[in-house]
Amino acid sequence: MSEKKSKGQQLQKALAYKKKNYYETADKAEKKAIFDYAKGYMAFLDAAKTEREACDFAVKAAQEKGFTEYKFGEKLAAGDKKYFVNRGKSVVVFRVGTKNLEEDGIRIIASHIDAPRIDIKQNPLYEDSGMAFLKTHYYGGIKKYQWTAIPLALHGVIVKKDGEKLNVRIGENAKDPVFYINDLLPHLGQEQMSGHANKIIDGEQLNVLVGGMPFDDEDVSEKIKLNVLAILNKEYGVTEEDFLSAELSAVPAYGARDVGFDRALIGAYGHDDRVCAYPALTAVLDNETEHTVLAMLVDKEEIGSEGTTGIQCKVYEDLMEEISVAMGANFRKVRFASKCLSSDVTAAYDPNFAGVYEKMNSAILSCGTAMCKFTGARGKSGSNDANAEFVGEVRKMFAEEGVVWQTAELGKVDAGGGGTVAKFIANLNIDTVDLGVPVISMHSPWEVVSKADLYSNYKAFLAFMK
Repeated sequence: MSEKKSKGQQLQKALAYKKKNYYETADKAEKKAIFDYAKGYMAFLDAAKTEREACDFAVKAAQEKGFTEYKFGEKLAAGDKKYFVNRGKSVVVFRVGTKNLEEDGIRIIASHIDAPRIDIKQNPLYEDSGMAFLKTHYYGGIKKYQWTAIPLALHGVIVKKDGEKLNVRIGENAKDPVFYINDLLPHLGQEQMSGHANKIIDGEQLNVLVGGMPFDDEDVSEKIKLNVLAILNKEYGVTEEDFLSAELSAVPAYGARDVGFDRALIGAYGHDDRVCAYPALTAVLDNETEHTVLAMLVDKEEIGSEGTTGIQCKVYEDLMEEISVAMGANFRKVRFASKCLSSDVTAAYDPNFAGVYEKMNSAILSCGTAMCKFTGARGKSGSNDANAEFVGEVRKMFAEEGVVWQTAELGKVDAGGGGTVAKFIANLNIDTVDLGVPVISMHSPWEVVSKADLYSNYKAFLAFMK
């Protein structure tokens, strides 16, 4: 009887598929590598709460590794290490390899560095009932009620009338003031709490509290607003009109922290999608390869990848064409031979909300980076839906390099869904599949990921580049 059971166990091990917890399979040295890598990522999160700051971080990191800025029309040669900045909001880092571009193509890793947030309107400042506020317009898909009653920092730029650009970052230093969006006390919230969740707070109620002290002059009106303007003018030299040409965002005013007694998880703002952007960046910066490799860290994914800094902008295609032409290659052939990992996060299975997941095909925390063959909504609408041949090719790469990974899909078929930049790259005739880190509480001001999944994502990129 025991012999039959043993044979069954052997057969089960050989034939059945089961996800592996990375922490269980990692030895002591690899666990140390997981935790050490997480420290660098957490420092990145604290430094880069907006796409502009993430872009600046990437440029500085690239320069420290000997990468130099690329200009269109510049000559290129095998071994060159370059970065390209698009309007200060997105950056591409790339290495020129030794392999024939027409036969080997470009190995592309595409991620985004924007995140859901609260943007300040162009004419925002007003006072009412002893308080001064900034009016806002939220950016990306959020649960609006999650952004009330938490400390907020202001990040961004103000371009003054004379063209001078002022960088703003207020609320991160312990000596800085923070900002706030009011919520209603539960004693008076019966009607509020009886409504639909998306109506608990309206978009026009997401007003950021910025002041409460009147200007000391009996002869003026709107004294609290004037006092705020006086402080802004004294500290930064700006006037109310300068808000017209400003890009300011309210983001959570707290840093990344270890989560859990075992410190296996990271809690922070902006994991989506910086938990993929950081591994993409470091994989290209730190590792030589015979392939031509390119990491795109782009903007505007959370609102459809539109505009001059979103992945739909032709500049990224132009850049790949420039690389091809500089290396004497036909760009159409290069595109056909190229491969892309569209690296965006996916939803981690949460047993507290099991009803919206289909567990067999959901990403499980700490079981490695998750490949999503398709995204989209319901009937795969808006999805790239990678072909089986390319999925098999990537699977083989991971197997050869010992990458712990899993497959995933974003919830039950009719529960909702989401999209990534994958379809836009695939439209260029480039084989593309989604690969990213599972996230708990995605799009909230405080998301959670596993350090093991973060490191698995990095190792997956190394395998793809190799």
